[in-house]
Amino acid sequence: MAAVFVDRAGEWKLGGLDYMYSAQGNGGAPPHKGIPELEQYDPPELADSSGRAVREKWSADMWRLGCLIWEVFNGPLPRATALRNPGKIPKSLVPHYCELVGANPKVRPNPARFLQNCRAPGGFMNNRFVETNLFLEEIQIKEPAEKQKFFQELSKSLDSFPEDFCRHKVLPQLLTAFEFGSAGAVVLTPLFKVGKFLSAEEYQQKIIPVVVKMFSSTDRAMRIRLLQQMEQFIQYLDEPTVNTQIFPHVVHGFLDTNPAIREQTVKSMLLLAPKLNETNLNVELMKHFARLQAKDEQGPIRCNTTVCLGKIGSYLSASTRHRVLTSAFSRATKDPFAPSRVAGVLGFAATHNLYSMNDCAHKILPVLCGLTVDPEKSVRDQAFKAIRSFLSKLESVSEDPTQLAEVEKDVHAASSPGMGGAAASWAGWAVTGVSSFTSKLIRTHPTAAPGEPNISQRPTPEGLPAPAPTPVPPTPVTPGHWEAQEEDKDTAEDSSATDRWDDEDWGSLEQEAESVLARQDNWSTGSQASRVGQPRPDSWGDDNWDGLETESRQVKAELARKKREERRREMEAKRAEKKAAKGPMKLGTRKLD
Repeated sequence: MAAVFVDRAGEWKLGGLDYMYSAQGNGGAPPHKGIPELEQYDPPELADSSGRAVREKWSADMWRLGCLIWEVFNGPLPRATALRNPGKIPKSLVPHYCELVGANPKVRPNPARFLQNCRAPGGFMNNRFVETNLFLEEIQIKEPAEKQKFFQELSKSLDSFPEDFCRHKVLPQLLTAFEFGSAGAVVLTPLFKVGKFLSAEEYQQKIIPVVVKMFSSTDRAMRIRLLQQMEQFIQYLDEPTVNTQIFPHVVHGFLDTNPAIREQTVKSMLLLAPKLNETNLNVELMKHFARLQAKDEQGPIRCNTTVCLGKIGSYLSASTRHRVLTSAFSRATKDPFAPSRVAGVLGFAATHNLYSMNDCAHKILPVLCGLTVDPEKSVRDQAFKAIRSFLSKLESVSEDPTQLAEVEKDVHAASSPGMGGAAASWAGWAVTGVSSFTSKLIRTHPTAAPGEPNISQRPTPEGLPAPAPTPVPPTPVTPGHWEAQEEDKDTAEDSSATDRWDDEDWGSLEQEAESVLARQDNWSTGSQASRVGQPRPDSWGDDNWDGLETESRQVKAELARKKREERRREMEAKRAEKKAAKGPMKLGTRKLD
């Protein structure tokens, strides 16, 4: 072993040059050994001074390879006779070892045959580690399909490989494959796995630049892999990098036509929110959340948006919390998707310390009381729990008004990251449970914009959730639900209104209802796949769905007609008032049609 030198990656370097001498010659003298102890590694035929032993050009080298194998498993070789006892050499390697140290130099295998024998099925070198090394040596000449398969299977083996080999041999190849090759998203999983072996400084130097570059990729598979595995590298991202190089690319996912990417983008905000600056968190992110909660056609995505808002509520500024939370959770309680209504209730409960007593009494409790007659029992159960919690809070202050300052200390406080952990446990089912089968429920994908590839029209890449064929009926929505919302809204709002978090914007779902009814085909097909919850056996059978949807359309059309008629009468009344205010026409004037 003293003749073998390796680098940190385990690569062999030249060594054992004791038998070498200058190409210009050495005064005619034969080469001499620099280390006398090397005589123990000489094959027996060298002791034959007659030179009549029949040998091959590799005979001596293969004998010494046998000596090396013996030393690897048994320690330094004391004498040549010790080679007769294999010692701790693995049984699968012993037959091939015996061929190397055979007394007859003529029958010793050449290097190629030795490797071939060892790599036979069940052989000592027939394993994933050897195959990985050989592939990495030839990776530059491999076909793209071969590289894809190699990187997909690499992650399973990294745990059994030496740490130094992963850091110094595999990692450079992964970085090179991403930078100059066409490996794409499949590099991410093994890359982050190897990254666990790096120090924080090495991670910043080697991994983070690649991650930042990946976020700017337009490859959907790459984007969703990054979002899914963000937890592995978020701790290494500093705030300036997140705000200037990561977040501007991530927000495009909120507008993506693929529901799986929108969902993963929402969930990634749980990790990014603590690192976002004032503008990105309180303005840009809230604008996207408002749009998703009001307009997204996928119920689980609206639900997860509400859940995420409840979890990051403590990071928002005091003014944003006061303006956003009550309105957003109130809107969620009117969502036709039952888990969204539950999420709205749990959102109120999780952020209870962020509301003033007046808000609890005048804004929150009335909303929660309305949910005590919700068609879904899960919604009613959570509503009663939340009501009891808020009532207890109000009663404690009523009994002892001196507690008011203590109870409301968080209402006007600045954003406090420490509170995020307390809210992190609430409604965990909504992010993990609902989202785990969101992709299974999504069967009909929105049509991609012209020139934009639709991910549903091509093979689903590894890691991208695949749709499932079994649809689930949506939560029934009674016509009275829509009528109540119709009465609450006096004027139609601009299409951009949902980008804001004003109370009037969040007070009604009428605009969403109109867009939903306009996309009736999506509701009748894709909506069944995008909603969860079974119909109530006592009132909502499968044969009721078509009648319910037809009735909803008729009710909606009638309400719209009545509204147009009321507006026409109002306009005529205003014109009549203006005409009466001008008085009778003066002489000499002519009426112009």
